[in-house]
Amino acid sequence: MSLVPEFELGLWNAWTITVLFYVATLTPLQIGKKKANQRGKGEPAWSEVSKTHRIAILITHAVILPFTIGYSIFLPLKLGTEWFYVGLLISILGTVMEFMAGVSFATAPLDKPITTGVYSISRNPIYFGVFLMYIGISIACASWVFLLCAVVWLVSWHFGVPEEERILLEKYGSAYREYMNRTPRWIGIPKSEKKG
Repeated sequence: MSLVPEFELGLWNAWTITVLFYVATLTPLQIGKKKANQRGKGEPAWSEVSKTHRIAILITHAVILPFTIGYSIFLPLKLGTEWFYVGLLISILGTVMEFMAGVSFATAPLDKPITTGVYSISRNPIYFGVFLMYIGISIACASWVFLLCAVVWLVSWHFGVPEEERILLEKYGSAYREYMNRTPRWIGIPKSEKKG
């Protein structure tokens, strides 16, 4: 990774991974659009969510997403290197996680929290899948800028997710509480045992 990022418009740039990621992510949601839209009904309005949650949304969706999509157009992949293959593998893992989360989101019963598929190993597989995709691209392109975006993405959602969990607790009650008690927020970070 060099301090000065490479810029080169080309076919084999990070945008190829980014486009495949978003197509895989959005496909199950488009197929199950009616159910996905019903699941989102009754969610609080922008003015009703906490300032921390609004900041997380603005950082991730209004800054990081547009920046990484634009930047990926000019960021060459390190084709034929170990960097590329390791990064591609991590990006594929993130893409598969996103796809599976989308399928679960679009097919789960509306009256229950989503707890199956990748939701059985993480309460936030969508955010974690995006994180893996960014990590993968940062490695495949040897880009510290994408690595920084990955870290900022995950840190933003680490502070934004408690608000979502509060809303889900209100919506699903004890079923979501039981799910929270048995499933870690992030993959690879074990749940801490609460005393008392």
